[in-house]
Amino acid sequence: MPALVVVGAQWGDEGKGKIVHCLAEEADCVVRYQGGNNAGHTVVSGGKTFALHLIPSGILVRRAHNVIGNGLVLSPRSFMEEVSALNKRGIRSKGRLHVSLMAHVILPYHIMLDILREDGGRGLGTTRRGIGPCYEDKVARIGVRVCDYLEPDTFKALVDQNLRIRAAELSRMKPLSAIREEVFADYARLRGFLAPFCRDTSVFLAEHLAKGRRLLMESAQGAMLDLDFGTYPFVTSSNPIAGGAAVGAGIAPSAIRGVLGVTKAYTTRVGLGPFPTEMEGRMASRLREIGHEYGTTTGRPRRIGWLDLVQLRAAARTSGITSLAITKLDTLSGTDPIKVCVAYRYKGKRVEEFPASRRAQMECEPIYENIPGFAGDIQSVRRFADLPVRARRYVLEVEKRLKLPVAIVSVGKSREETIYRDRRSVWG
Repeated sequence: MPALVVVGAQWGDEGKGKIVHCLAEEADCVVRYQGGNNAGHTVVSGGKTFALHLIPSGILVRRAHNVIGNGLVLSPRSFMEEVSALNKRGIRSKGRLHVSLMAHVILPYHIMLDILREDGGRGLGTTRRGIGPCYEDKVARIGVRVCDYLEPDTFKALVDQNLRIRAAELSRMKPLSAIREEVFADYARLRGFLAPFCRDTSVFLAEHLAKGRRLLMESAQGAMLDLDFGTYPFVTSSNPIAGGAAVGAGIAPSAIRGVLGVTKAYTTRVGLGPFPTEMEGRMASRLREIGHEYGTTTGRPRRIGWLDLVQLRAAARTSGITSLAITKLDTLSGTDPIKVCVAYRYKGKRVEEFPASRRAQMECEPIYENIPGFAGDIQSVRRFADLPVRARRYVLEVEKRLKLPVAIVSVGKSREETIYRDRRSVWG
């Protein structure tokens, strides 16, 4: 049976959590393959709202197993807090949630480094959760993995080594002895809480695939925040694109049969960096308020822009997107006309592909075409044919220009507020 990758096709916050929650009913295992608790998924289930940061959205579906893959960086404290919060709300995790022994561990000094850099003139608009410094240690081969964290002697030796390596930077914040004390302050309790969830998840997933079970792979952030193909350096420290799924989960690339790209009906971005279709003023404020465009993790207001087909084509190419899910179509109701960016203009020339140059990304100007808007409350619509004619036309125009089938259209926050045009084609 296939593995399906659900990838954000913009700069994150596209509504992947809801889409994964919907598709998880058809999956045996839901897998997060990159990122950390800097990500955030808001999911409405059974009339209740859940804000998930680290744990896969499939945890809200009782039959599904959930995996935190080796490609993630994991804060033991955040993990304990999130699992405990779910338990209090009746969501059982033990026996259904599995953490890779090879995932890397975020420690207090990673958070300190993140804050120090953000406040010291080297900021990129991060969530200050220690994600980047933790991935930095991973690449430098001085990282602490979950399996190391579970062995007290190994963990102690690695912490002492890393504090020496990072001494020059960390000592600007507080004495190394105080930092070490903070690292070990609640270590025994956190280790004891984490240990029962840990296993070799690559083996676990291989066993699922061998039995013909379905895997649903869940990215954090979006394709344009990819470390290699995003708007560098204003990117995350991992690979959200679909190619990162095999590496970040420890499965063979040949197991992936389909890639569902999730895009809003417009565009948003959090943090610094280029955003060619960004708008300001009354229209931006209107869409922000109607769409509740504030970060799940930070609460920061999101930057608002029109739909960018140049950017979406780049995301489709680098992730091999086979079908699309369009979210928040309802937010555009009452907007007329709706602008869509079909190309850029840079140094007097028309540009059809998203540029690699950071200067070009910042200076290119969007070339828009207007599409007639639509009106009315569409949140109760469950069939594509029942949408207003102009709403259907907008979706079909996106489908035509991107040459990708739009399989899912979301018209509200809850899983029930979803239109499936071709559910079978999603899994490939």
